[in-house]
Amino acid sequence: MSDATDEVPTQQDQQPQSGGVLARQVSNVSMPKVKSGVFGTGSNLVNSIVGAGIIGIPYAIRNAGVIAGIFLLVLVSYMTDKSLRILIELANFHPKLKNLGVHTYEDLMSIPFGRAGTLFVLVNMFILAYGAMLAYLIIIKDTVPVALGFSDEPGEGDFMETEMVMVITSLLIIVPLSTQRDMANLSFTSFSSVLADVILVLLVAIFAPYPGNFGDVLKAIFENAVNSRLFIGLGVLSTAMACQHSAFIVSGSLEDRTPERWSRVTFRSIGIAWLLCTIMGTTGYLGFEEETKGDILNNFDDDSKTANGGRILLAITMFFTFPMEMFVARHVIVQLFLGGDLDGPTPNGWFNRRVIVTLCLYLTTLIPALIIDDLGPVLSLTGSLGASCLSYIATGMVYLGINGEDFLAYLADCLRSKGPGGANGAAKGAGEVELPVVGDATARISSTPSPTNADLTPLQGSKPWWWWVDFHCG
Repeated sequence: MSDATDEVPTQQDQQPQSGGVLARQVSNVSMPKVKSGVFGTGSNLVNSIVGAGIIGIPYAIRNAGVIAGIFLLVLVSYMTDKSLRILIELANFHPKLKNLGVHTYEDLMSIPFGRAGTLFVLVNMFILAYGAMLAYLIIIKDTVPVALGFSDEPGEGDFMETEMVMVITSLLIIVPLSTQRDMANLSFTSFSSVLADVILVLLVAIFAPYPGNFGDVLKAIFENAVNSRLFIGLGVLSTAMACQHSAFIVSGSLEDRTPERWSRVTFRSIGIAWLLCTIMGTTGYLGFEEETKGDILNNFDDDSKTANGGRILLAITMFFTFPMEMFVARHVIVQLFLGGDLDGPTPNGWFNRRVIVTLCLYLTTLIPALIIDDLGPVLSLTGSLGASCLSYIATGMVYLGINGEDFLAYLADCLRSKGPGGANGAAKGAGEVELPVVGDATARISSTPSPTNADLTPLQGSKPWWWWVDFHCG
């Protein structure tokens, strides 16, 4: 980890430097002063993925089916990795955008879609981050009092035994971490959180009550290989793997950021998250099968050492993951209402702007957490709105928005190749347009004939561009 002070970009018009380069206005964004390497950045990314969602993975496997659930985990992980690469590579390394200073998700979305695109991203980022923070506090309220012996069962006990424990522990741990300026400062706590997740997964994998013999295990797998409630499981898995809302904040903390270094961060981080979720999901489901609950720890006896140890580990994860979401929510508030200036002064001069915004967000999250006890609606609402919009819809929209003209030209060329004369090959090779390969947003688009393009014409005409999946790991 090293110190690297970056100047805060000012709002100024960026005029085109060459033909085809977009003109836009750079947002005023407070850039990180401290950055970290691939390991620290990867720890932050894994921590932003593997949060409260991991305890619900066995429930997702129960709903989707074992075979279908594992397949969906692979699919969601692959799409998450690709979307993270596309977002950062478009913003920082695309030939049209790399010199424009695109530092945020909303900046990128504003290029093809203007103010509407900016608001779409910011609103969904806040929904996802705020919902996650609220969920973390509810989990802390359910787990910490039981683990410390103040309450006998999750959700039971009076105000002093549950809510007050949540308030005191969150004030002592969460607030100091959340007031940090740069995400690189959270590298150690993120690594500790990931380590706690690993131990939690091992606890479930070791102590879950599996069927008596291997034949019964196979029977349990094939009896629920694919379930009719598959899309319920897909929703839980998508929510658990959603991290696009923090992509720019995490990537901004990467020292010496290049496409190769960022791809290493995403591939390793998504791989670790996928492995943890797969082990947790399969072992948790096989241990309890159709009795698997939304919180796998609630399947264990309340007074068991396994359950209490798991609750302590889960609480550690919640304490250390909450600040990751606070960074996102704080970014949204600063962008919408404070002109992007995180370090501006306050009238009284007692606290800086960053601390004031952080404390206000903490209080607005704490108050409903004192009242709400049911975690399900919180995760369902924030996941169905924020996670879906940011993870899949916005990423595809911005990719097509940036490459829109070339995409339409490509489709027109495909239609011409299928029309009269196309079969004779008379028109092939002329005006051929080659889109960037999936995951390679840095490729410059070619619209002039060349021997290479002509040689690739049969491939381009026989399959759409999204068919050719790039399996490289960076």
